[in-house]
Amino acid sequence: MEIAILNTAGQQTGKTVTLKDEIFGIEPNDHAIYLDVKQHLANKRQGTHKSKQRNEVAGSTRKLKKQKGTGGARCGSILSPLFPGGGRVFGPVPRDYSFKLNKKLKQLARKSALSYKAKGEAITVVDTLSLEAPKTKEFIAITKNLGLEGKKMLVVLPESNTTVSLSARNLQNVKVVPAQNLNTYDVMNAAVLVMAAESVEAVNQMFGL
Repeated sequence: MEIAILNTAGQQTGKTVTLKDEIFGIEPNDHAIYLDVKQHLANKRQGTHKSKQRNEVAGSTRKLKKQKGTGGARCGSILSPLFPGGGRVFGPVPRDYSFKLNKKLKQLARKSALSYKAKGEAITVVDTLSLEAPKTKEFIAITKNLGLEGKKMLVVLPESNTTVSLSARNLQNVKVVPAQNLNTYDVMNAAVLVMAAESVEAVNQMFGL
């Protein structure tokens, strides 16, 4: 797939870049995308939730009333889950939510996500994305020139660029990542991908092409 390269003013440069069909033109696998996104969100969970069981609640262990003769239930302890302030039955305990996915499946998921964006014409390639100093105003001007103002976008750079990252940090709908950190969740979560021309080659290298 050939796609035109724009400059930061939103104008055609007369150049094109090839998006390889092996990455941007496959038949998307929805289940692979689901599993990869599920793993990404699971890995972000801290898993530090905790509630106290009945053996951990502070309180008296005195038997509340005699065993027989009251006509009521046999109450043994105020720490019972049946009483206010008692322990919680089957409450959450700290755990690790992460799980393993095969490398080939994760690659398939990323290719599927990129293919969805390519089929939806939601990829914009810019000749270069660089700023002399961190200026959010200048970054917003670039998004306006590209006709992407207000859209949820993922900006893919060939390598980490502190100036661009700081310029976009205060923008709620913009996320900047180097090509090597591209993941399925970020691609699917964005309405449009903005890639520097060199980022396309970096993505190809990431997949060994």
